[in-house]
Amino acid sequence: MPSITEPKLISGNANLTLANAISRRMSLHRGLNVGLVDARVERFNDQEIFVEVYENVRGEDMFIIQSTSNPANDNLMELLIMADALRRSSASRITAIIPYFGYARQDRRSKARTPISAKLVANMLVEAGIERVLTMDLHAAQIQGFFDIPVDNLYASPIFALDIMHQFKGQLDDVMVVSPDVGGVARVRELAKRISAPLSIVDKRREKHGEVAEMNVIGNVEGKKCIIVDDICDTAGTLCKAAEVLLENGASEVHSYITHGVLSGPAVERISKSVMKSLVITDSIEASEPVKAATNIRIVPTAPMFAQAILNIWNGTSVSSLFETETLDPIYDGHFPAE
Repeated sequence: MPSITEPKLISGNANLTLANAISRRMSLHRGLNVGLVDARVERFNDQEIFVEVYENVRGEDMFIIQSTSNPANDNLMELLIMADALRRSSASRITAIIPYFGYARQDRRSKARTPISAKLVANMLVEAGIERVLTMDLHAAQIQGFFDIPVDNLYASPIFALDIMHQFKGQLDDVMVVSPDVGGVARVRELAKRISAPLSIVDKRREKHGEVAEMNVIGNVEGKKCIIVDDICDTAGTLCKAAEVLLENGASEVHSYITHGVLSGPAVERISKSVMKSLVITDSIEASEPVKAATNIRIVPTAPMFAQAILNIWNGTSVSSLFETETLDPIYDGHFPAE
């Protein structure tokens, strides 16, 4: 049954730009101001995190917007402490909007005596009082099963499909979608189906963590405009090398569409100097100044999708409807020119 109160948003410091964009978009949908709840999230001298909410939230449907990106531990603690503050202030329901879910790459025991940190984070979020999670492109889909509360995992592929259909208008017959490894084929196939493009795979073999020893292309990329699709780009070493291998195998040009631009260490410099014509990322992680300044990195917005998903959760309607390009097309009207 729909709530009689308005949804209320509160944000940590991880991605205030996205939080404000979601707030503006929801205000547009509701026809009234849906601002961020007035609060302070700050640190004491010893770096302890302190949260104080200045508005009454008793009985309210609260949505915390906070990516657990770099610095992952600080942002995660902010999220946990905000949830605790809202729970102790008698909020009726607390939903965590986590555009980028940190620790998702630690989703299984790959070796003896290693943790499953994604499960630990799930336990901490539930214990803090969070009753629902909304995220995007989880690194491993099974993480949804780590929670004993509802988890909605949105996908960037419908947004990417809209962007590709605009950027490559009239050239879609020459486009080939590429998975940078065998494990990402399911994700890439989803996008390939949306734009009716063929699929290729770059098979990579590692000798040790962080270093790629060998890459082979599975599929004929001769003369194709190749689009590499993945969920995370961290140091960009694998991505840049994959672009080189594709060009060596006859691709006419290489572009990349990555959901979460972690872009740590030498990533931006590598991408700027790489043979890739463009890297498209979402704003799930706050873009640094070097990322904004890079001429071949472009950011597509997720605020329209997250704003609609929040309203659907608040209204008790379907979130999975946002998986369809047809549903997102009107939501993104104006962001991508009509065909």
